[in-house]
Amino acid sequence: MLIERRLHAGIRAGTITVLFRRWRRRQVTAGNVYRTAVGRVIVESVNEVSPDRIRPADARAAGYRTVAEAMADLRGDESDPVYLLRLRPVDQPDPRDVLAHDADLSTTDIEEISRRLARYDSASPRGPWTEETLDIIHRRPAIRAGDLAEELGRDMPPFKVDVRKLKNLGLTLSLEKGYRLSPRGEAYLRLR
Repeated sequence: MLIERRLHAGIRAGTITVLFRRWRRRQVTAGNVYRTAVGRVIVESVNEVSPDRIRPADARAAGYRTVAEAMADLRGDESDPVYLLRLRPVDQPDPRDVLAHDADLSTTDIEEISRRLARYDSASPRGPWTEETLDIIHRRPAIRAGDLAEELGRDMPPFKVDVRKLKNLGLTLSLEKGYRLSPRGEAYLRLR
């Protein structure tokens, strides 16, 4: 879920608890936790709302002075429905980060990681990619994703999707610029 940068501090502080979105169809589900640039947030509720029924208190909770200001800031086609999302930051750490820092791998852990990587490789239309991706991140930490993708002869968007799969397994960490292997990723490469 994309959240405008100007709202990040307010969401983290808990002073912004509402977002308005104009979507052709609902993009989030109440009760789900989403990873965002703010960190993890839980959407507590999401309801379609008529713009003329938006309360001033909800506009203020979204960081606007007035309902008109909130409505003027909405993107999208004016014929699309408006949704009011109530959200809050999640206090618990991201499970991917916890997993990434767990370098105490059992034989079962190594086998499971290897099985998942083999499945990614066999399902990929371009062929095996996991080993070369782990290798380049290991050799070239903190290098721009575009540069890594180019070195591998890949387009950047699918390369980043693949690195995200490795991150979901706890093997890589995203940096301000580029990536690096996580402690778990380093242990996996050492012990496999």
